[in-house]
Amino acid sequence: MPGPYESTREQLAELLAAAGQPAYRAGQVWAGLHTQLRRPEEMTDLPAALREQLGAALPPDLRELTRQEADAGTTVKWLWALDDDRTVETVLMHYRDRSTVCVSSQAGCAMRCSFCATGQGGFARHLRAGEIVEQVVAAARAARDSGRRLSNVVFMGMGEPLANYDRLWTAIRRLHDDLGLSARHLTVSTVGIVPGIHRLANEDLPVNLAVSLHAANDELRSSLVPINRRYPLASVTAACRHYLTVKNRRLSFEWALIDGVNDRPSDAAELAELAGPLGAHVNLIPLNPTPGYPVRGTPPERVRAFRDRLVELGVNATVRANRGTDIDAACGQLAARAGTSEPAGGPVSRPAGRPVAVASPRTTG
Repeated sequence: MPGPYESTREQLAELLAAAGQPAYRAGQVWAGLHTQLRRPEEMTDLPAALREQLGAALPPDLRELTRQEADAGTTVKWLWALDDDRTVETVLMHYRDRSTVCVSSQAGCAMRCSFCATGQGGFARHLRAGEIVEQVVAAARAARDSGRRLSNVVFMGMGEPLANYDRLWTAIRRLHDDLGLSARHLTVSTVGIVPGIHRLANEDLPVNLAVSLHAANDELRSSLVPINRRYPLASVTAACRHYLTVKNRRLSFEWALIDGVNDRPSDAAELAELAGPLGAHVNLIPLNPTPGYPVRGTPPERVRAFRDRLVELGVNATVRANRGTDIDAACGQLAARAGTSEPAGGPVSRPAGRPVAVASPRTTG
């Protein structure tokens, strides 16, 4: 039997029918899981024997290994073990006007971006839809326990969401239809998987799109984001333009500032030339320090100068505040420190080329 959030409503109804339960129980349990955010054993409107039976039949897909808090409790990071002992991370961030969870879509990542700890660990497997949804439910419970309401979900954790498209979209439908989260508060991030952007444009829910750009010329971007060799900037921007035409939703570009690599005036000019015609919002990301990765993030005064130059060139740009630097809050750091992120087939060696720097979890919305 799939886990509680991998199961469809029909599968749940079949399970309950096989246990001799009346048909209305399926609605009770479904609401308990998705609306009330309860575990089966917490559903006090069910008979005690049934709660016990459901708890055994629908064990969680995620097992908490580590939970850390930072920023006076406004940042919470989990390291989860999956049923095959692979690990993924989830980060909950409370702001004055919203609570956002950054969720993983894969165990590891095959994109091999040179600035990302997850990418250097290699790819293990896709997450199932239920494993994605369960991360959101866990964060929603934690938000509720602190007197907050989870309002935003960003698919900006471990993995490339559009490389796991079918499971990703199944999870998005569940978050929208059953957990009641607005599509306009769901953001999908990608390094530029062009076919996935086109598929996303054809879906019926107007989710937000964020593209991890990091460079605005093909030579530099291919060294930072290797998938650019398959989907160069011209094809990525064409797909973004199509998405804007169809959805009329704000486009975001993510830009992790790396000292002496992509933070020069010429980089700002190239970025403005690309972002301006698309009306894209640029999120500038100061890099979190990561032991063992020698590349430095751009110093704060030059981050501000880069932002100011973009604004002068007519680009809407903001600098993202670092969160959770003392709890390894950048994607992949906690798993790497725990020594549990080794992909299938053994460890993956670092590729030759630029040293690695790691960005903080990417949050928008």
